[in-house]
Amino acid sequence: MEVRAKKSLGQHFLTDQDIARRIVDSLQGSPVLEVGPGMGVLTRYLIPRMADVTGHQLKAVEIDKESVAYLRRHFPELGDGLIEGDFLKMDLATVFPGQFSIIGNFPYNISSQIFFKIIDNRDLVPEVVCMIQKEVAERIAEKPGTKTYGILSVFLQAWYDIEYLFTVGSGAFNPPPKVQSAVIRLTRNSRTELGCDEKLFKTVVKTAFGQRRKTLRNSLKPLVASRSSGGPRPPQDDNDASGTCHSERSEESPLSDPVFDLRPERLSVEDFIDLTLRLSL
Repeated sequence: MEVRAKKSLGQHFLTDQDIARRIVDSLQGSPVLEVGPGMGVLTRYLIPRMADVTGHQLKAVEIDKESVAYLRRHFPELGDGLIEGDFLKMDLATVFPGQFSIIGNFPYNISSQIFFKIIDNRDLVPEVVCMIQKEVAERIAEKPGTKTYGILSVFLQAWYDIEYLFTVGSGAFNPPPKVQSAVIRLTRNSRTELGCDEKLFKTVVKTAFGQRRKTLRNSLKPLVASRSSGGPRPPQDDNDASGTCHSERSEESPLSDPVFDLRPERLSVEDFIDLTLRLSL
């Protein structure tokens, strides 16, 4: 008995075994949490792989009851490692005692939510190997200066190195999706903190790309205005160490900087961090 693919869950089951092997072989770390195993096309290759690694474990989280029943029948080796639940609502700190890698064929309709969950738990998740919609994969891996570079590109590249591994055609699935897919690998970079207010950083990036056809001066003007009117600032001396008058400087808008002539897709992660620091002064 097979599991029915449910449109409401964005299910498209991978059936190409060669692709499944390539995805699992792209994984470098352990222990491993598989997200959305479905009928276990990746699980089939993950179980023997993890059995060869002493002291490490494989767990899988699946929200679909029908899939859970199928996995319990066909992969009893998972035992208590098979978790029936919603990955987006899980407390990832309770999955393993330490860090773990994530692997999965992510449902197209919630892939962005999964990535935001991973970002929030970045210190627990040093590696992710996943298959997602090709357009989203390209956007995530893209560098500044292109039309596909956007919010998710900046947020993920702030904390992870992104590798676009390979493309997967629609014929590898049942039912076939209307779009192509791609496999990417995320590897945690060395950044431990942004060096700026992370909440403001997120707001700046989202606001800038929310009107990506506009220059930063036009898109961020309301944000600058709201922060400028947010309340009284601490009193300043009339002059700083260089003799420059603070009262004169405070009249100069941060929007006068040439960086605000640019559109958001031109800015790297570091540029957005610098921009956030400018707006926090």
